[in-house]
Amino acid sequence: MTTTREFCTPVDGTPEVTDPGTGEGPARTVVLVEPSEKVFAGHYPGFPIFPGVCIIEYVHHSALATLPEPGDDWMLAAIESTRFLSPVFPGNTITTELTWSKVKDSDALRCKAVASSERGKSAQIKLRFERRGNR
Repeated sequence: MTTTREFCTPVDGTPEVTDPGTGEGPARTVVLVEPSEKVFAGHYPGFPIFPGVCIIEYVHHSALATLPEPGDDWMLAAIESTRFLSPVFPGNTITTELTWSKVKDSDALRCKAVASSERGKSAQIKLRFERRGNR
């Protein structure tokens, strides 16, 4: 199993790649949302909910860890769409399923991700990645 690379981020955990997605199926990652995550102090006192932007960040980390094309020069170019479906709470595990495709008439890659917790789907997120210098 592999984990993502380190960089500046608002989240404390690191998604673990449980399936790199080589072949026909999607890639998969898991990460435990620790109750000690710093964002819980203000979101919301007495009723902590993991912020949606942090779910997007974990999907971003998961995407970087499962890129179908090699190289460290890929960067997040756009959050194309996001739909939040149910809350994530301290102690939940986020399982992310990522499906990759090429963007038509471009060198960019699109990642369609579904993030789920124990209660079912939490978010559907579509990200676009481009090589640095291609923007």
